[in-house]
Amino acid sequence: MQSYQEDSFLYFAYGSNMLTERIRINNPSARKVAIAFLQHYRLDFNLYGKAWHGAVATIVPDHDNCVWGVVWQISSNDMVNLDKQEFGYDAMTVLVHSAQGCHLQCRSYAVPSGPRPVDARPSPIYKNVIIKGAIEHHLPQDYVDQLNKIDDNGYSGPVSINLSIDTLRNG
Repeated sequence: MQSYQEDSFLYFAYGSNMLTERIRINNPSARKVAIAFLQHYRLDFNLYGKAWHGAVATIVPDHDNCVWGVVWQISSNDMVNLDKQEFGYDAMTVLVHSAQGCHLQCRSYAVPSGPRPVDARPSPIYKNVIIKGAIEHHLPQDYVDQLNKIDDNGYSGPVSINLSIDTLRNG
């Protein structure tokens, strides 16, 4: 059984924070623990993210689905950074199932229910960052294929997230 630092917490990332480069912008202590899935939820996009110029990811209850993501161990000192980054989301505790068969209790975030934005599609750049995180951490190929099928809003301008140019490019 893996041990964790007492002054840290586990965080389940399912959106752009799956990508190591992205999570470490605001949370430099983040260390990958596992890939895992959250049963009875689905990935959705129902909050406009100004920085990304499109809708951002959330998780919503759905008995017939699951959401794959990355479990990070993060220093408790970085929790304030993560909370600021996830402004507009509600923090929650979820029980995820690792690919190795362990159950892990993690902090995660979801958009509170409310009206959907007029255009609830992510920007191509945001979608690309999610897919790159999924590929980087070897999420199941059928899940990566599902991510690739998400319709984006076609926005091709700049975003205000400090990531390398190569990360922001498709492919």
